[in-house]
This record gives sequence, C-alpha cells and structure tokens, in this order.
Amino acid sequence: MQLAQELSCYCCGSAELSTTFIYNEPPIGETRFSFSGSHYHREVLCCPACGHYLSIHDMDDSELYDQAYVDSTYGDRLRNTFDKIVSLDPTKSDNIGRCDRIVEYSKHHWPSGNTNHTRTILDIGSGLCVFLHRMKAEGWHGTALDPDPRACEHARAVVGVDAVCGNFLDVGALGRFDVITFNKVLEHVRDPASMLSRSKQFLDPNGFVYIEVPDGELASRHGPVREEFFVEHHHVFSSASLAMLASRAGYTAQIVERLQEPSAKYTLRAFLSLT
Repeated sequence: MQLAQELSCYCCGSAELSTTFIYNEPPIGETRFSFSGSHYHREVLCCPACGHYLSIHDMDDSELYDQAYVDSTYGDRLRNTFDKIVSLDPTKSDNIGRCDRIVEYSKHHWPSGNTNHTRTILDIGSGLCVFLHRMKAEGWHGTALDPDPRACEHARAVVGVDAVCGNFLDVGALGRFDVITFNKVLEHVRDPASMLSRSKQFLDPNGFVYIEVPDGELASRHGPVREEFFVEHHHVFSSASLAMLASRAGYTAQIVERLQEPSAKYTLRAFLSLT
C-alpha cells in the first residue's frame, strides 16, 4: 500500500495528505464483499488543502460492479427493497427530497413557459431506479444506465423507463439529455473526473448535471464508523473538492449545498452547467 506521503490529492494535487482513519476489519454496517476477507486493511487519507478524502487499500475490488455489488447489497431482494423505498413516508425519503430539489431547480434553469417538450433525464448508475420512478411521476422521460443486467431489466419491467446496460465509460451513442444525474455514483469510481467529463457529449448545451456525493467534512466529525467512509467509496468529498472536480471535468458548479438526509447520510449535492 502506498504511504500517505507518496500520494497526492486527486482534486487539488496537494502532496500533504494525512491519515485520518485506519481499518483492519470492516466497520459495523459495511457490506461484506467477497474481497473484504481475512486480509482486510485500508486507510482513509485527508487533504488539508481542500478537505478531500481518499480511501486506499490493496484488496482486489475490480469486479465489484459487474454483479457482486447487487449480489452483496440486495441479493434477491431487489424488488422488495425498491417497493420499500418508494412507499416511504415523504418526510423519511432521501429520494423524494432529491427529486423535489431537481424539479425546483429546473424551474429556474429553464424560464417558465420555455418548455415545449417532455424533459429528458439520464441517470447514471441507476441501481434500484427509485429515482427515475419518481421523476417519471413528475412527467419526465427517464433513461437508466447501469452495469448490472438485473438492474436494467428491473428498470424496464418494473419502472417502465428506457435502460442501457453497460459501463458508462464504454457505452456508445446515447443521444442528448436535458439533465444527467450522478446520484451517489462518483465516489464509487477511482477516476470520477473522467466519468463526469464524458457526460458532456450526452448533455444538451442548455441542460445541467446533478450530482450527489458523501460529505466527508461533516461525516468525519463522527469518527470512522460512518457509512460515508465504507470500502466501496474511493472518494469522499468536501464542498471545495466537489467544485474542483466539476471544473476539472469542464463544468461550472452553479450550486453546491450540503444537507443531512432523512436517512442520516451527510450529503453534498451540486448543480453543474457547461463552461
């Protein structure tokens, strides 16, 4: 494993990273993946310049999102978990708050009376597709993109939206969308700037990108057991590092805001436009 002094910050390039948390076993609540066995060891490093967190380890998680993530996280409960989430009381639903915020922002992004077509939205890493289920109810036309074929079939058969199965960095022509969303996705990849940058070719010039990522600044105050720092998260962001990520990918962060969601997750969300 590389030492902290041998690494630099992914977002700002600082070489002054320091170790914040050390894990020699999975923390309570973390999903036990096949790679997190008897040799579990990882460290979470923090950049004092921009507040970004980086998780480093030598475990082989290269196949995590082929099928292992759905297997380990939901098993055969994908439909049951979906039903449970969409039936939550609105005051207890992270998803309803997310959708309401996007709808609210869209009204200001596109002036009233300037909409002459159904708004289109591409959700990258759609998972259970509870997000597009809600956005469909709001009158939007959604397309789900996920690497797991079961998630895509669920999106088509249960939610009734278009679905594309594949890795976003490898898929071909998708068309143009008014909105592209990364809901708790960018923290799961080692190079989130490349993924975010690729979205530019699929975004309508007048559209916007919506991002949600874990907020490391607030979560770190509660110690190492917070789910924001679980093993599947390579990056945990600060408000500054999220804005830097947007700029690196060719976007301008119009809004970056933080909240604690009904689920108790500390979250940063951002609205981006093309620069």
